[in-house]
Amino acid sequence: MAGGGLSRGHVPGTASIISARLDYLPDAADAWTNLDDPARAYVSRYALGRDYHKLMRSRLQQLGERLAEEVGGCQFRAFSDSAPVMEVALASNAALGWKGKHTLLLDRAGSWFFLGELFVDLAFEPDTPAANHCGTCQSCIDICPTRAILAPYKLDARRCISYLTIEHAGPIPLELRRLIGNRIYGCDDCQLACPWNRFAQVSGVTDFLPRNQLDAATLLDLFSWSEDEFLKRLEGSAIRRIGHERWLRNIAVALGNALATATSESAHLIAALQGRADHPSALLREHLQWALSQFNPSKNDST
Repeated sequence: MAGGGLSRGHVPGTASIISARLDYLPDAADAWTNLDDPARAYVSRYALGRDYHKLMRSRLQQLGERLAEEVGGCQFRAFSDSAPVMEVALASNAALGWKGKHTLLLDRAGSWFFLGELFVDLAFEPDTPAANHCGTCQSCIDICPTRAILAPYKLDARRCISYLTIEHAGPIPLELRRLIGNRIYGCDDCQLACPWNRFAQVSGVTDFLPRNQLDAATLLDLFSWSEDEFLKRLEGSAIRRIGHERWLRNIAVALGNALATATSESAHLIAALQGRADHPSALLREHLQWALSQFNPSKNDST
């Protein structure tokens, strides 16, 4: 698999699991530069381009079809974050890498890759699991903005920014909003801090290149999108599935955090938030009110 790799695990009997990885690190604007600018939106590197679920499963499906053709027929099924499959454990057992202290899979070229699996009713000789090479490093634990990594290999998803901005449908807990900063979809801090990612290579898969300038967009630009524009611009993107309401909720939190820094853009940020004050979503209105409450005029050099 171009830009990735394959390895094999074994299921007792006559079945096997082929674990696969696909490198996705895009050629994009510098992540730390975006995170350091409260006026910009930060989108997790994996979501800057096309939705990986379909792409990964499509490649695994092709692999399964080719395998079936070679052996004269077999049953198979492809997965990529699309079923309750323990992907990290399977990939670790199949020698694609080791489980990092942030709970993601790592290898000597970092962690910027997707995982997928092909379940097949054929027996293969399994690969030998990889050794762990995290050592005493805990950079991923130390940098987590919300302290979601409670201890090595132990993550509290309820505090994880990726969970809060993507999977969580309700209000973002008050005590965590300031800690989210300008991260509007996902979080990469634990990967950005990992020393092994110094050796990561930019992916050659053009589908993962940034779309809609999401690697350098401002919060105001993205907050201005109507629902129709959101759906149209993000067609084929993993972001689309959270819906326009949660998209605006996340950006409202980031705008509130930008207001707390009292930049010269405060008047524009306030106007944008007030412009959606009559939105039909009670969820969004509550986050708008919180965001506006973060404004501290005593720090603002434009008033």
